Amino acid sequence: MRLIFAGTPDFAAAALRDLITAGHDIALVLTQPDRPAGRGMKLTPSAVKVVALAHGLPLFQPASLKDSAAQQQLSAAAAEVMVVAAYGLILPQAVLDIPPCGCLNIHASLLPRWRGAAPIQRAILAGDHETGITIMQMDAGLDTGEMLSKHAIPIEEGDTAQTLHDKLAALGGKAIVEALNALQQDQPVPEAQDNAQATYAAKLTKEEGLIDWTKKPAWEIAREVRAYNPFPGAQTQWQGESLKLWTAQAIDAVGEPGVVLAADKTGIVVACGQGALRITELQRAGGKRLTAAQFLAGCALGAGERLG
Repeated sequence: MRLIFAGTPDFAAAALRDLITAGHDIALVLTQPDRPAGRGMKLTPSAVKVVALAHGLPLFQPASLKDSAAQQQLSAAAAEVMVVAAYGLILPQAVLDIPPCGCLNIHASLLPRWRGAAPIQRAILAGDHETGITIMQMDAGLDTGEMLSKHAIPIEEGDTAQTLHDKLAALGGKAIVEALNALQQDQPVPEAQDNAQATYAAKLTKEEGLIDWTKKPAWEIAREVRAYNPFPGAQTQWQGESLKLWTAQAIDAVGEPGVVLAADKTGIVVACGQGALRITELQRAGGKRLTAAQFLAGCALGAGERLG
């Protein structure tokens, strides 16, 4: 099919690569303008832009799609459908109406659960046993459109936001190729979402990563460590210094919340509101990601110390 693709990060780039491999006619690629990144704050292209340039695809990087000039450029592409994946800009109704077959969104949850900006992280935080990809016909609402297909995968015990992202990115590319093939062959019957079952996946904030040892049980903090890996990172304080927790497991132990119960090569055990957390990988501010054994070799953190 002749299509417009709109996306920005790695999640979207995976889908674009699959669409290219499947032989679809990509008339135009939309992605957000280059942003400053890294310590030098150098203007950096999005992952989607990198893929588009590598394949010689026409590229368009508007700051907004609300003005008529941008909308005219989309119309001129004469695409049958628009595919959207983590684009990051609002599509006004005038844009949704341009392609004859509408705009299809690759959403990283099993809708109507986890509509919104952070479905991967919210699924882990909630303790969901599965998530997946929904291919959805976009409308003016926030992830409220009719669903063309759903593809479920389990959330494994050790999954972080990063590992789950990578699985869903690969699944999303396959799912959108299948959806477009079905669209070419016939008219699939879309399924309306049950709004009564909807949950909202609010955007992550840096403040969410700060661990509360006093109130939360260990299993909930362990989920936070997984869900906030890599961003914003689960963090605590030790002697006025920030520590980022990369991997940790909930265990049965009792103690005063926030106090280190044990610290050896197997991990740093910290008492929580219920149970305890064994930290096995962590990082000092400005330092490298280390195992607990590596960290303790250079830091005198022992039983009785307080975190937070």
